[in-house]
Amino acid sequence: MKILLKKDISKLGKIGDVVDVANGYARNYLLPKQFATIVTHGNIEQLKFQRKKNEEKQREEIKDLQVLADEISSISYTITVKTNREGKLFGSVNANHIAEALSEKGYQIDENMIILETPIKKCDLYNITVMLHPEVKAQCRVWIVSESEKSADHQVEPSETPSENNPETDKN
Repeated sequence: MKILLKKDISKLGKIGDVVDVANGYARNYLLPKQFATIVTHGNIEQLKFQRKKNEEKQREEIKDLQVLADEISSISYTITVKTNREGKLFGSVNANHIAEALSEKGYQIDENMIILETPIKKCDLYNITVMLHPEVKAQCRVWIVSESEKSADHQVEPSETPSENNPETDKN
């Protein structure tokens, strides 16, 4: 049976494609769920009009997402984790942790949008890919920092603080 697709269906086709499927598949699944319609001249014209509207809407969405991708790429993100003395993490940093770091900065990013080949297990700087749309990707820089390093950076001991009245620093 030849049908006209109203929605994108994986392994079958995209909106507006005329495809040939089994009668039962069309009658029992595609037509009742309104994923497709029977091929007529009027339906083809209506779907062409709908496709143009969808393409314009998608172009606008891609422009907006490109601006968002530029913003995400311009900022560096820091994730603080517990580590051992060699800098290896207790556990790992995964897409969920990175999504939380992005959401703290005000971006609505789902963990499924973040592409990690393997979970992160060492402290370092990583370039992470964020898939905002199949056509829009952002590269964000994520610092994985040990809690002990971060606390050492913020806590300066009094003996290390140079002062004008300290006789140890005036040994000229």
